[in-house]
Amino acid sequence: MDWPHDPDGEQGSEGMRKYGQAILAKKIDDAEDFPLATEEFVAEHGEEPVRINHKRVVSVAELFENVEEEEFGDFPAFHVAIGSAMREHGFWDYDSETENPDRQRA
Repeated sequence: MDWPHDPDGEQGSEGMRKYGQAILAKKIDDAEDFPLATEEFVAEHGEEPVRINHKRVVSVAELFENVEEEEFGDFPAFHVAIGSAMREHGFWDYDSETENPDRQRA
């Protein structure tokens, strides 16, 4: 796919050092962007790549297809909603319940 910028460049995964939500977080300014309208965020960043793992890259728009919230009041709300949508729809490789079943949860 032709991306507007390199998925692994500085605007993307920074040489495969950042994945998923970390890439989305780079697109937000906590002090200025909230409340954040989902439609506006996707309109601005929808075609940009998000590296999910070492093999898979998807668009911001594809990740947001499963996000139901129309607006986020703050970064934690954004982070929780995106993380939930990613886990529920196969964009999250790591499952702490199955990969670390003995780890004590907070």
